[in-house]
Amino acid sequence: MQKKEFQTESKKLLNLMINSIYTHKEVFLRELISNASDALDKLFIREIGKDRSGISRENLKIQIEVDQENRKLKVSDNGCGMSEAEMDEHLGVIAKSGTLDFKNTAESAVEVIGQFGVGFYSAFMVSDKVQVISKAYGSDQAFCWESEGEDGYTIAPCQKEGHGTDVILYLREDSDEEDYSQYLEEYTIRNMVKKYSDYIRYPIIMEVEDYSAEEGEEVKTKEETLNSMVPVWRLSKEEQDEKANQFYKDKFFDFNDPLTKISVSIEGMVSYRALLFIPAQIPYGYYTKNFEKGLQLYSNDVLIMETCPDLLPDHFAFVRGVVDSADFSLNISREMLQHDRQLKLIAKNLERRIRNELTKMLTDDRETYEKFWSAFGLQLKYGVYQDFGMHKEDLQDLLMFHSLEKGKNITLKEYIEAMPEEQKEIYYATGETHLKSSKMPQTEMVRAKGFDILSLSEEIDEFALKILREYDEKPFRSVSDAQLDVMSPEEKKELEDFNAENQSLLYDMTETLKSQIKAVRLSTRLKDNPVCLVSEGEISLEMERVLEAMPDSRGQVKAERILEINPHHPIFTTLQSLAGKPQELKKYTELLYDQALLMAGFSLDDPTDFSNRIIEFMTTAKKEEE
Repeated sequence: MQKKEFQTESKKLLNLMINSIYTHKEVFLRELISNASDALDKLFIREIGKDRSGISRENLKIQIEVDQENRKLKVSDNGCGMSEAEMDEHLGVIAKSGTLDFKNTAESAVEVIGQFGVGFYSAFMVSDKVQVISKAYGSDQAFCWESEGEDGYTIAPCQKEGHGTDVILYLREDSDEEDYSQYLEEYTIRNMVKKYSDYIRYPIIMEVEDYSAEEGEEVKTKEETLNSMVPVWRLSKEEQDEKANQFYKDKFFDFNDPLTKISVSIEGMVSYRALLFIPAQIPYGYYTKNFEKGLQLYSNDVLIMETCPDLLPDHFAFVRGVVDSADFSLNISREMLQHDRQLKLIAKNLERRIRNELTKMLTDDRETYEKFWSAFGLQLKYGVYQDFGMHKEDLQDLLMFHSLEKGKNITLKEYIEAMPEEQKEIYYATGETHLKSSKMPQTEMVRAKGFDILSLSEEIDEFALKILREYDEKPFRSVSDAQLDVMSPEEKKELEDFNAENQSLLYDMTETLKSQIKAVRLSTRLKDNPVCLVSEGEISLEMERVLEAMPDSRGQVKAERILEINPHHPIFTTLQSLAGKPQELKKYTELLYDQALLMAGFSLDDPTDFSNRIIEFMTTAKKEEE
C-alpha cells in the first residue's frame, strides 16, 4: 500500500484553507452531512430512470455513530459511493469537487449542496486521522482512504456491506484551548445538526438514550431522526401560514407572534427563497453595540451563516428571517460574501419587499402599523438621517409624527392633505413630550392661525427633518425658527411700527444680554405668553441641547439665540416704562431671559441667583403695595 501525496503545490495548503475558510470548528459536521446528502442525491438522480434501479428515496438516509471510548465519530450514507479512482481524484486533490463535476455534467438542473471542494477537509480541524470507507453503487469492491493530514494519504481495498460511504474521524485529544470531546456528546451533536443541517432532505439518524425507562431500569437506546427535513420556506402557502409563527418563535427565541411575515420566492438572474418576519417588539439588546443585525443564510437548506448583516440595511435591522439560495457555496466566507454580486442583488430585492410590506400595512392595517411604529419608528428615523440621507426617499412615506391638532400620530402625507390652502410650510415643535410641545409659547400664533404642528419628542427627529428638508415641495419650519412668518400684511405693518418706536429699548436689552444672545426683538409668534427663545441659522435650540449632551461636545455647538418679546403683553408696557432706568431694565431683561430659558427646557447657570432675584421682586412689590 503506497502512500500518496496530496496533489497540491504546498503541503501547507490544506492547513491554510481550513483556517481561512472556516470560522467555527463545529461546521465540520455540517460539511460531512452535506457531502452525504449529495451522495444520496447523486444515486437517486442517476438511477431513478433505470429499470434496474430499485432505489427509493424513502430508503436513503444518513447515519451518525459515536464511539466515545475510542474517540471515533462516524458519518455514513447509503448513497452512490466511490471507486478507487474516484477516491484518488476527489479526495486526493484539494479543492476538487466531485459534486460540482456531477452538477456540470447532469442532463437537467440539479440542486446539490457542495461545489467548492474543500468541505471534506474541515474534518482535519478536529481529527488526528480520517478514514473514508466507500463502495460504489453496483460494485463488489470497497476501498479505504486514510490520511493524517498534510503528509498525504493511502488507498487500499477493504470490506464493506452495501453501497455508500463511511467517514470516520479519530478526534484529537482535548487541550487547554479546545474541547474536542464535546463532539462525541449526544447533546452537542443534536445541537449541531439542528443548527446547520435541520433541513437536509434525508433523515439524519443517530442512536440516542431512551429516557422513557422506568426508575431503576437499565437505560436503553433507540434510533432517532435528528432533523426535521422540510424547511418552512419550502412549504405551500397554506402549510407555511400554519407553521410560520411557531417557526419564528422557536428560531428567534421570541414569546410573541410576529406582526407579519414576508414570503419570497424568486427565479431569475439570482434564485432564492426567503421567509422574513417583522417582530412585535424590540428584540433584547437591540439598541446595544452587541446586537447583530442580519438574516440567516442557507444554501440548499443548509445553514452557512447564522447572521449575514449584508442582507439587511441598517434601517431594517429589526427584521428577522432566513434566505436560502443554491447560488452560494457552503464554504463561502463572510469576507467573500461582502463582495458577492448575487448577495447584493438579493439584499436590494429584500429591502424593496420589506418597504412594500410596511407600506401595505400602513394603508390596510393602521392598528398593526401603529404597533410597529411604536417599536421601530425610531429606527426608521435613524435610517433617514444615516448615510447623508441616502435612503430618505425610500423611508419618508413610512414616517409618523404626533399631530398637536389631531392628538395622534399622522404621516407626512396626511399632514399635507389636511393643510389649509394658505399654509405654505410644515410646522413642527421640539419637546420631550407632546404635552410640553402643546404648551410651548412659540406655538401660540401658529395654532391660532389654524395650522397643525408636528410634535417631535425624540432626539433624532429634528435631525431627520433637516435631512428631508421638504416633503411634497413643502419645506419644514420649526416654530422656534427666527424666520417663522405666519403674520398677515396688516400684522407685519403693525409690528414694524412697534419696532421703530421701541428701537432704543430693544437695543438696551440686547446690550444687557449680548454675551448670551444675538438680539432682542418683538415677536411674530407670541399671543398670550410674554417672552420666548428662538434660534437663527442651521443649529436649533433642540439640536444644541442634543449635541451638547454628547461626551466630546466641549460646549462648541451653540445656536444663535434670539429673545422675543410679546408687544401686546402687559410686561412690554412695563419694559417701556423703564426706558430711563437702566438698572431696573437690566434686572427685568435678565429675569425675562431666564424665564425664556426655562420654558425652552434649558437649565440655568445659577438657579440660586435666579431664586434670589424672584424673591427680591416679590419683596419690592409687597413694599410698594404697603
